Amino acid sequence: MRIKDEVVNANTIGISGHIRPDGDCVGACMALYQYLCKVYPEKRVDVFLEQPSEVFSCICGIEQIRTDFKTDVEKYDAFIALDTVKERMGEAEKLFDKAVKTINIDHHISNSGCGDVNYVDAGSSSTSELVYDVLTEEELDVEIAKAIYIGIIHDTGVMRYSNTSPKTLQIAAKLISFGFDFSELIEKTFYEKTYVQNLLLGRALLESIQFMDGKCIVSGLVKRTLEFYHADSKDLEGIVSQLNQTAGVECTIFMYQTGIQEYKVSLRSKGKVDVAKIAMFFGGGGHVRAAGCTMNGTFHDVVNNLSLHIEKQMKEAGLL
Repeated sequence: MRIKDEVVNANTIGISGHIRPDGDCVGACMALYQYLCKVYPEKRVDVFLEQPSEVFSCICGIEQIRTDFKTDVEKYDAFIALDTVKERMGEAEKLFDKAVKTINIDHHISNSGCGDVNYVDAGSSSTSELVYDVLTEEELDVEIAKAIYIGIIHDTGVMRYSNTSPKTLQIAAKLISFGFDFSELIEKTFYEKTYVQNLLLGRALLESIQFMDGKCIVSGLVKRTLEFYHADSKDLEGIVSQLNQTAGVECTIFMYQTGIQEYKVSLRSKGKVDVAKIAMFFGGGGHVRAAGCTMNGTFHDVVNNLSLHIEKQMKEAGLL
């Protein structure tokens, strides 16, 4: 795919990603937004996302994001969904559905493609890597390169996760050749935590429980705890990954309460448990090693329901 060719006849172009946008989603959306504004200055390009974390304020054009999802465009000539299926686009889904042409770029194994035109590659490290693929390399600049780089480092854990391929590293090398301070980007957007984020991480670690012979770990935060710290979902970034680093653990569950008997669940695996398969069973999706879903019930209901599927896979893998 060459994205220029796909939108050449479109005068109005919309871009969006999934609810609660993470680094890959924000990086991919902003890189594509900057690129299309650059190569087609005569076209109207709008990007719609829920308010990203403050750590991404270093991305050029971030203030142009439409967080109210309101527009005077009756229907976009082209609308691009990044890093998601349309059902996880929140308020942007209706804009996607009304568009004359829809385009979907994603790397989640649970996505079979929801656009008229699809570029879905589950073998890619990130949607930001796929965005790099669809752009014309000669037309990149330092700000577009920074946005793509941020997306890649967030979905690869700074090149630590198994989704990092030789191609990923080659792209990263080309991106940093633009001369931006990549080490500062990593520190500011990936590692640096606010005081509140550290307190919540501490609570989650302190209250975690190991079970299944220590091969599974679970932790959760209820709504009143989040309210006490004046925190939201953006303050919980990285908790599930930290839990998953526990020695001997093969599968990790982290959840936080979003409503009455409703939890947003994040799952992580060392590779022997396919958490995407589990998340899809409960209406979510993701990757073999990282997935998520929303579930109803008490904390213990959610753990018990997930445990049935985790235990089955662990037994099949000879872990129990």
